[in-house]
Amino acid sequence: MAWKIGPALTTGNTVVLKPAEQTPLTALYMAELIKEVGFPPGVVNVVPGFGDAGVALVQNSKVDKIAFTGSTEVGKKIQQASGQFNLKRTTLELGGKSPNIILADVDIEKAVEAAHFGVFFNQGQVCCAGTRTFVEDSIYDEFVERSVERAKKRVVGNPFDPDTEQGPQVDETQLNKILSLIKQGVKDGAKLVHGGERHGDEGYFVTPTVFAEVEDHHTIAKEEIFGPVQQLLRFKDLNELIERANNTNYGLASAIFSKDIDKVNYLLQGIKAGTVWVNTYNVLAAQTPFGGYKDSGHGREMGEYGLNQYTEVKSIIVSIPQKNS
Repeated sequence: MAWKIGPALTTGNTVVLKPAEQTPLTALYMAELIKEVGFPPGVVNVVPGFGDAGVALVQNSKVDKIAFTGSTEVGKKIQQASGQFNLKRTTLELGGKSPNIILADVDIEKAVEAAHFGVFFNQGQVCCAGTRTFVEDSIYDEFVERSVERAKKRVVGNPFDPDTEQGPQVDETQLNKILSLIKQGVKDGAKLVHGGERHGDEGYFVTPTVFAEVEDHHTIAKEEIFGPVQQLLRFKDLNELIERANNTNYGLASAIFSKDIDKVNYLLQGIKAGTVWVNTYNVLAAQTPFGGYKDSGHGREMGEYGLNQYTEVKSIIVSIPQKNS
């Protein structure tokens, strides 16, 4: 939300914000603060609702630009509908299946923790989550073992408790989708080494889940799970890795963990993703553009690129009469 209303207002636009039906409260609280500090009426408008509210915005000819964060499925519908009315400009930040590449020369303890954070942050409900973790063969077994131990230690519970690391999924629909994809992973032949079930009897909690021996053709290696499910894939040949990392319809983010700068440079130039982190994950900054390739969307948010999404270019050409001498 902040990534959108900030640059939109900075460049002189008014905003109609439609939050997801599952998560309206933060947007409404922001609206309350905006009113409190004295924004003029009509500058920022928050309209909660279901999909029909979003459709109305896309179809309204008075709306010049749509900025959307969400699923690729809905993003494609927005893109299509935006061309049917007043040819709206769109910025789409959509799904991801981001590769996180771990080379054998890493500090394995730090790499395990970073990979864990890259997947499980915000209950795995992160579009740029590093869910496809490619681990070099010589350290693969140890990495799996350490990843399982870390997942076992993850504290699941009340999100208002400061000691909690993982709260519930957003709703029952998402819970059931995650559990269904976990079952499919087992059916496809991936090795479930930890978790895989609902956590507790109340709420929409999922036990932190780790899969080993995941292969590129498995459903869980192709579809965005949007939950606390880590997939650990093995690789031996660096030359094949770029092709495997790019073998997805998505291209939002990626990461490389290695001390070898030559290998890092080789990989980061070949990976098709809007963000490549090196020896870190989920580091975002207001001055750094963020967005995706392919089905992860188009346009960028934040940085100068983000401001450009809310402006139009106008050329002024003036003929100045010459004074008579």
